[in-house]
Amino acid sequence: MKKTIFCFIIMHYISLGSFTFLSAADPNYPFPTHNTYFAGTIKPINVTQTQMDQVVEDLYDQWKQAYLFSPPGIPNQLYVSYNQDQNSKPKNAVSVSEGHGYGMMICAFMAGHDPQAQTIFDNLFRFYQSFPSVITAPLMGWQQVLLNNEIVPNPKGGDDSATDGDLDIAFALLLADKQWGSYNGPGSIDYLTYAKQMMSGILAGDVNEEVYSLKLGDWVENDDEEYGKATRPSDFMLNHLRNFMAVSGDPSWGLVLDKTYAIINELYSDFSPQTGLMPDFAEYIDGQYVPAGPDFLESGDDSSYSWNACRTPWRIGTDYILSGDTRALNQLTTLNNWIRAKTKNNPAKIRSGYELDGTPLVTYGNLAFSTPFAVSAMINANNQNWLNSLWNHTTVDRPTSSANYFDNTLRLLCLIMVSGNWWTPINLPY
Repeated sequence: MKKTIFCFIIMHYISLGSFTFLSAADPNYPFPTHNTYFAGTIKPINVTQTQMDQVVEDLYDQWKQAYLFSPPGIPNQLYVSYNQDQNSKPKNAVSVSEGHGYGMMICAFMAGHDPQAQTIFDNLFRFYQSFPSVITAPLMGWQQVLLNNEIVPNPKGGDDSATDGDLDIAFALLLADKQWGSYNGPGSIDYLTYAKQMMSGILAGDVNEEVYSLKLGDWVENDDEEYGKATRPSDFMLNHLRNFMAVSGDPSWGLVLDKTYAIINELYSDFSPQTGLMPDFAEYIDGQYVPAGPDFLESGDDSSYSWNACRTPWRIGTDYILSGDTRALNQLTTLNNWIRAKTKNNPAKIRSGYELDGTPLVTYGNLAFSTPFAVSAMINANNQNWLNSLWNHTTVDRPTSSANYFDNTLRLLCLIMVSGNWWTPINLPY
């Protein structure tokens, strides 16, 4: 996203309890799915599978009640409310494409546990359709605000796209196609067709097809000297790219996947060989990808492992866990070894941001930083005790009410993976 977001306030919209939900198709892959991951990967063993599933179900139920809202006067749409503390700018911002993609993925995964999941997903889909990017129509405008009791695109640049939200929404539509099928009676949605339209839009708007790198959004021109080849490592959704390639048959996705792995290893080898940390943003300068300078786009921490990059252990780790692709295995292994040594295997000592050399940026911790490390820990049995500790740290006595939108949403997504319940169109559970 263009602006770091992690806090929120309660807005007075129509909540889920006010809706009349329509009947939906039976899910093909109901939660819990207990998928098979790549050989040698691990899950927590200090809790049972049933206990892990129950934690995810409880956190989902809390998340749904806390963050899903209907726009004023539009009961057949839903959005993910991310700014309930009004700490993101502008204060009247209510939705972003990043959070919308998260919500759509979560609902597709949780079908079976939640009989309302397809209706919720379809309502989220209709909200997404109401806010297309003015540059690339299949993509979503990145930020929506509340003006005069109506939700509209942020007049100051909220109507173009951000790559992270686009990638997750497209992937969620692929999940929906497998979960419910694309035609299920009158009023049903052709999820697969819309997913393919989004994938084409992403290639046209969010990918620099001169070098096949992921751009920051469709607002960036390929030949822009500052931003044209710049990228955001938290957008490195390697397994999404792998699925896009398989579903579309377009070899361009393979080139984007290869380029993304190459950038990971260039940043790791040249700038964080002792830690494996990724920066919030990376620039392309003099033929090389380098950490972006401070205030490159969002904050003085743009060159550091901060509120964007905290997602990279989950994003990068997911592809190894599902596919076994070893191209980032050294980076992930270094990352795990470093954070374990840094914290002395105590997750409570994980801090909310680091310089790439491992120097903490702050003295406090946060679930948005600790939980993604649980995904990266899954790559090797050497991390078993560490993974067990991370599970306890992120779940025990931590209800949704104790944290905020960003923390709770990342936690839920990561724990779907950690509990063995993440699947994709090319990694179906059964």
